[in-house]
Amino acid sequence: QVQLVESGGGLVQTGGSLRLSCSASGHTFSRAAIGWFRQAPGKEREFVAAIRWTGGDTLYAESVKGRSTISRDNAKNTMYLQMDSLKPEDTAVYYCAARQGTIATTPRWYDYWGRGTQVTVSS
Repeated sequence: QVQLVESGGGLVQTGGSLRLSCSASGHTFSRAAIGWFRQAPGKEREFVAAIRWTGGDTLYAESVKGRSTISRDNAKNTMYLQMDSLKPEDTAVYYCAARQGTIATTPRWYDYWGRGTQVTVSS
């Protein structure tokens, strides 16, 4: 059974940085895509960034492009999302998700999800 566990969220001031981690277990991710999504209160879950486990192709939402970097450590089976220049509108619960195949931006195309980590950016 695939398990994804997020960590690294917290409270940060506007302009600050956080690095989120997603630890994966129970599956070989050699042909998987791993994505980060976020959901703010009263809003739909939205795509943030994704990476192919093999090859390292990446994709970012326009809202975070230039401020965020997604990466993975194959040896640790862990994916990271470095977020810089954080804004209050980045406040949300951040989820990592996994699927077989190519990168996707639609949440329903992902098969496995973590429980999320809260990111709060104060103004």
